[in-house]
Amino acid sequence: MRIGLLSDTHLPGERRELWDEVRSAFEGVDLIFHGGDIVHPRVLDWLEEIAPTLASRGNNDLGWEDSRVRDAQWLDVEGFRVVMVHDMEPETRPIAELAERHLGGEHADIIVTGHTHIERIDYRDDVLQVNSGSPIHPHLWSTRLGTVGMLEIERDSVVARVSKLGETPEFRNPAEELHFDLRTLRANEPRD
Repeated sequence: MRIGLLSDTHLPGERRELWDEVRSAFEGVDLIFHGGDIVHPRVLDWLEEIAPTLASRGNNDLGWEDSRVRDAQWLDVEGFRVVMVHDMEPETRPIAELAERHLGGEHADIIVTGHTHIERIDYRDDVLQVNSGSPIHPHLWSTRLGTVGMLEIERDSVVARVSKLGETPEFRNPAEELHFDLRTLRANEPRD
């Protein structure tokens, strides 16, 4: 299963809709996860033109309801338990503490977050954390091309990527591209 990841679109604002680069990046995905701070449900409608979309409620998603939005979205995919929540700051706290505080103590194999506008992939305590940053306001900078993420999940395999959407003329994209491959990690683990 291929899941497109994005968060913190904050639309409408200076822009009325997402960049065309988002549509290109998500071509062929099976599902889209929006990590919150959607601001208006028409963003989800736009994404639904690409693939079915689920979202977590962000701190800026107030005053409207949508069946695609929950505080936490849980999904079981190929033996992996995936959860998406908007905010787990600071994301560097111990996994057990994050699970207790934000997931009601439930275990997840993959945690997808947003809120920070800063891309991040981390694997620790057998849990993958992915924050795709923001396609609109990377690193909380002004409106410019930012980042999106991709999860590719198969039985015994997870690949996560965060990709830059490009550069906006006169506005540098401050993000970095990130990659994680569980199969490669396991192949390189020392054997007893």
